Amino acid sequence: MRYMVVLEEGATSWGARVPDIPGCVAVGDSREEALALIRDAIRFHLEGLEEEGEALPTPHSTSEFVDVTAAHY
Repeated sequence: MRYMVVLEEGATSWGARVPDIPGCVAVGDSREEALALIRDAIRFHLEGLEEEGEALPTPHSTSEFVDVTAAHY
């Protein structure tokens, strides 16, 4: 399965979340660490769902960049 991960840079760390798996999040000191941790979090979450006999969430989120012109004040 391939899930979209949203990465956000904070003041002192990086956060990662998976829109298609609510509550699946990770925080790392670097972008690379956050990505490694979210991979583990996804695997852990999916394994738990399988053990409970739950359906795995279907990946359906996508992302897109949108260009805008900022207003000058």
